[in-house]
Amino acid sequence: MRYLLSLAVIVAAFLMSGSSADAQKKKAGEPKPTESEDTYYKLQTLPIPEGEVLEGGALEMLPDGKIAFGTRRGEIWIVENGLTDDPKNAKFTRFAHGMHEILGLAYNPKDGWLYVTQRCDVTRIKDSKGKGKADIFEVVTDGWEVNGDYHEYAFGSRFDKQGNIWITLCLTGSFNSNSKYRGWAGKVTPEGKWVPTTSGVRSPGGVGLNADDEAFYTDNQGPWNGTCGLKHLTVGGFVGHPGGFKWYDAPEAKYLGAAPLVPKSKSRIMTEAKRIPQFTPTAILFPYGKMGQSAAGIECDLSAGKFGPFEKQLFVGDQTHSTVMRVSLEKVNGRYQGACYPFRQGFSCGIVPARFAPDGSLFVGGTSRGWGSRGGKPFALERLVWTGKVPFEIHEMKAEPDGFTLTFTKPVDPKTAGDVASYKVETYTYIYQADYGSPEVDRTMPSINKITVAPDNKSVRIQLSKLEEGHIHQLAAPGVRSAEGSQLLHNIAYYTLNYIPERK
Repeated sequence: MRYLLSLAVIVAAFLMSGSSADAQKKKAGEPKPTESEDTYYKLQTLPIPEGEVLEGGALEMLPDGKIAFGTRRGEIWIVENGLTDDPKNAKFTRFAHGMHEILGLAYNPKDGWLYVTQRCDVTRIKDSKGKGKADIFEVVTDGWEVNGDYHEYAFGSRFDKQGNIWITLCLTGSFNSNSKYRGWAGKVTPEGKWVPTTSGVRSPGGVGLNADDEAFYTDNQGPWNGTCGLKHLTVGGFVGHPGGFKWYDAPEAKYLGAAPLVPKSKSRIMTEAKRIPQFTPTAILFPYGKMGQSAAGIECDLSAGKFGPFEKQLFVGDQTHSTVMRVSLEKVNGRYQGACYPFRQGFSCGIVPARFAPDGSLFVGGTSRGWGSRGGKPFALERLVWTGKVPFEIHEMKAEPDGFTLTFTKPVDPKTAGDVASYKVETYTYIYQADYGSPEVDRTMPSINKITVAPDNKSVRIQLSKLEEGHIHQLAAPGVRSAEGSQLLHNIAYYTLNYIPERK
């Protein structure tokens, strides 16, 4: 009996000491467990009708709350009840078929037509009889050519404020420009005129508009592209691949003047940008393997807070990794650059199109054919919904003359946020070359000289020993905690520093 009492006392003492130790650890600032992405952004999968193959190529929101879903097999389906909390309520009806690899949809409320970007042209379609089926098909423009090559994709945006649709045309086989204007981007005007604007395109994955109504597209790793990137489309610009230079002599492109200088292989992007006046450096380099492997659809959050704290930032799908990435942009020296961040993984298959709905949810279309992807399914239509809970994230990474400013979605703990040991910074870039892709090269490890936490605890100013022009600056912040003691949901950001801001 005495033995049992003694044992009970020992066990009780041990438990008390353990509780005391746990309490001391919590007191000392032990981080709260990191919650999952699903806590903040719920993923819903809409059930594709049995027996149908709906490989996602394009999405558009219609004024009656319905969704137009274009497929790589040339069909358009109308989805009703897609904006409900129960995806099983979604109803799919085929609206059009017989088209060719639909990779762009844009609804025009002024005329009620749905504009379709397919390989060979932009066609507008309409249901004139109100029977739920398109019965009028009219070609708007076919200013480029195709020769049957499997890779001659054409991606189209929604309308900009001037009524233009922006088009990006993949190279023949993703290597050569064997058909007219392959490797170019341009716009289709409200009058239906094709206007080539930008050379240097290689293998686009999507095209869209930012909050200021400017056109951007994603390009994929390959010749003259060390990794995937987000590129700004400007009139007269050159974005990297010289394969389509011969079309500067075509009648529609003569207004642009002579072709740019041919870039030197084995160089660096910023070296060539200083030599070639038309060269628009890649605004965002997505580190290969770390931030996907096949950048795709682009969509800007204009939901006024319905999708969380990231209004006016861009969301970019990745086809290989089946993820959505987040991008913040700024202008330095008159050019766009900025940072990319992980956002949401776990989609059913590779993402191609992305489109925000009026309720602030984000729809994405998936396909794996031809490329393969994570997720396991061959095709999908999915919806991402903000739960109303704000994640603790790096909201934005901005360049300074001697470092960066980080803003956060929630107030930080000033002790951890102000501690140099909470961060790690490294830089690298890619070889700009005619060969396929590139490893990470020219790596540096700058030291952190000083960290200043803002009085409101919502941002930190990080001063570095040196900035590297033309490098990705990879910044990890595993030690930073929120005022509540939480870890960052994603503790890494990648800033493409093409230009270093001047001191004021």
